[in-house]
Amino acid sequence: MKYLVMIQGTQADADAMGGKPSPGAPAWSEEEVQAMFSFMGSLNNDLAESGELVEGQGLAEPRQARHVLSGRDGRPVVTDGPYGETKEVLAGYWVLDCESLERVTEIAARITRCPVPAGTTEYPVVIRQIMGGPDQDCDPSGGSRG
Repeated sequence: MKYLVMIQGTQADADAMGGKPSPGAPAWSEEEVQAMFSFMGSLNNDLAESGELVEGQGLAEPRQARHVLSGRDGRPVVTDGPYGETKEVLAGYWVLDCESLERVTEIAARITRCPVPAGTTEYPVVIRQIMGGPDQDCDPSGGSRG
């Protein structure tokens, strides 16, 4: 089964990785940034070797995001953001092909052990099963058929 595994963060977290601290987001040293990249590289290599990694990416900082909504006149309304005062957003993800929910949960637990500076806000690692793959037929009511 395929799963989307997501990590969250804020603009303050991205700023902290660049050396600008704020409450809940202490400044990262170069060594701490390198330790995080090393941890993630090792994780990705292990997942690739096991055949479970379909794709994984870190995302650009939240201030580079763009939101597009449908305006009242039917024309799109485009806004930049979110900004530092917003709640957490998607910071990175993996698409994994795992035998079970238990296995992908083991991987998520490993992700939570990524080194970060003391005092950094802890966010959950979110697991969502990807529906509608070859093993399943998507049911619009939210369940699955097949």
